[in-house]
Amino acid sequence: MKTTPSYTVIYSDDEIVVLNKKSGLLVAADRYDAEAPRLDLLAEKEFGSLFAVHRIDKDTSGIVIYAKTPEAHRNISMQFTERTIKKTYHCLVNGHPAWDNFTVDLPLLPDGDDRHRTVINKKFGKPSVTYLEVVGHCGPYSWIKAFPKTGRTHQIRAHLQSMGFPIVCDPLYSGNQKPVRLSDIKRKWNGDVYEERPLLNRLALHAYSIEIAHPKTGEQIIFTAPYPKDMDAVRNQLAKIFKIDPLA
Repeated sequence: MKTTPSYTVIYSDDEIVVLNKKSGLLVAADRYDAEAPRLDLLAEKEFGSLFAVHRIDKDTSGIVIYAKTPEAHRNISMQFTERTIKKTYHCLVNGHPAWDNFTVDLPLLPDGDDRHRTVINKKFGKPSVTYLEVVGHCGPYSWIKAFPKTGRTHQIRAHLQSMGFPIVCDPLYSGNQKPVRLSDIKRKWNGDVYEERPLLNRLALHAYSIEIAHPKTGEQIIFTAPYPKDMDAVRNQLAKIFKIDPLA
């Protein structure tokens, strides 16, 4: 059986490398799981020393940028600090929002409970803003594009959960971790329920694109990360059945 590569290279030059990582990989060291597989250590075998400038969740797939030089690291880190970098995430959620667009402005406190989850906390939480856009409804699910204006740990997951629309297969923020199966969404399905394999059984959140100013040239560049195989399989099936496609 062919294994999914840990990452693919989207772009690389003397200043930066842009990778598309699979779900299940840490971007950098984690204080809770020192032995967990790490993208930076794997990529350094190919690119040499790398400097982390941002993170995405271990369970999230998609785009990650590393700096190759201290100067590029300072430049991009400042862009994140000044919030000039634009990030777009795609996710499949449980439920049907009644709105088409919504801005969630709720303060978040990372590591706020005994499960190390990020929680809404109006007294001690940090300002956190996520702009949400509904692509469309697909059976029990909805596709949503999320544009985080701040970069808190688990921000999109916590904000969506607070709205009553947890991301599909989220092990921390969803009470429903049921995997996505074709038999659940296709009316005339004639397969064997005992042999059926899930289309998706991990967090349905993908860091799809990021726009930065190149640290050396200043040119605005948008990088996009293709969906991984499992999430693309879900997208294809939902697009066929419900005519809704987040990539259309």
